[in-house]
Amino acid sequence: MLRSYFAKSWRMWLAIALPLWVLISFYGAMAMLQGMLWLLISTGLSFDGVNRAVIETSIAGVVYVLALAITVGVPWLMYRRTTSRKVMGLQALPTWKDLGLAPLGFVLYLIVSSALVYMISQLVPWLDLTQAQEVGFTDLSQRFEYFLAFLSLVLIAPVAEEALFRGYLYGKLRNTVPIWVAILIVSTVFAVIHGQWNVGIDVFILSVVACVLREVTGGIWAGILLHMLKNGLAFYLLFINGAYLVK
Repeated sequence: MLRSYFAKSWRMWLAIALPLWVLISFYGAMAMLQGMLWLLISTGLSFDGVNRAVIETSIAGVVYVLALAITVGVPWLMYRRTTSRKVMGLQALPTWKDLGLAPLGFVLYLIVSSALVYMISQLVPWLDLTQAQEVGFTDLSQRFEYFLAFLSLVLIAPVAEEALFRGYLYGKLRNTVPIWVAILIVSTVFAVIHGQWNVGIDVFILSVVACVLREVTGGIWAGILLHMLKNGLAFYLLFINGAYLVK
């Protein structure tokens, strides 16, 4: 009985500590980058002549790399606790199954997300569910600026976020708590970091579908492709078509 109690306490502690660690890593990476930029500016270095799209893309790339390095690297440096490719969902290359299930997951995500947003708008009419998300990359005019926006939002963000949330966090939690609990925790944390109610609701459903795809395929590639499809559609509507879609 004592062993069962300690095992349950350990699982509960991990269910709290792992999401907190990912959040600390993510926001810590942002703080580190801001600190580095402040030091550079304090030495007299100016970024006034640098294209804003270049800056936005560079910041996104550095933050994601730092967040992943902190999340995986610090436990290894301190406790020699390695994170295997299997835990990350990267033990194999993408398969035809991944390619086939990603579009189906995308359709499911669109249906469920739209239905949920509609229901919430009816139940909580005062909640603003139309607010646009700030994604940077404003006033694009040159082709290379559009390319950098596409690179950052449609390629870098999906790969990094899936590796961090449906890879590391979900891979750790699914071996600690029931799968449905792991899905809820990961999806809630993923919604929280987006910082807006409407965006959070949308990406919560995206995360749930991506977690299910990982269970079905055994890896995060289908989730990455799903995420790319979602962000690709948002990119088209926001920057190409002139409308916008909440990310």
